[in-house]
Amino acid sequence: MTDEEQIGAVIDEMYAMISGPAGPRDWSRQDDCFLPEARQVRTWVDDEGRPQKLSMSLDDYRDNVTPFFDANPFFEIETGRRIDQFGNMAHAWSSYEARTSPSDADVERRGINSIQLFRDPDRGWRIIHMIWDNER
Repeated sequence: MTDEEQIGAVIDEMYAMISGPAGPRDWSRQDDCFLPEARQVRTWVDDEGRPQKLSMSLDDYRDNVTPFFDANPFFEIETGRRIDQFGNMAHAWSSYEARTSPSDADVERRGINSIQLFRDPDRGWRIIHMIWDNER
């Protein structure tokens, strides 16, 4: 596979890992997507209109979203992707829509994942940093 195909496969796996019916996710799949030291950053705007962020390790993210995933069906579907690569680093802009099922016509939210990847000599392309924001 080309670098772009390998990077795309990592991003596809990340979406597949978090998407599914209500219930537990297979968090062992994080190894297929992320470096162990990766950070994930959720952003939002508070009630006063001020930008906010929550920066999480992989364990923090798992602990943060598990109650939601246990109680709710959630499917994050990629709607567009642009990848820029230079040497052993890559950046992907990945647009998404979230739904309660893949075939649901009602979109719960839209947003963009900004994903930075590193070509690890032992693991191949893996996400090292990810930040996202929902459309308002």
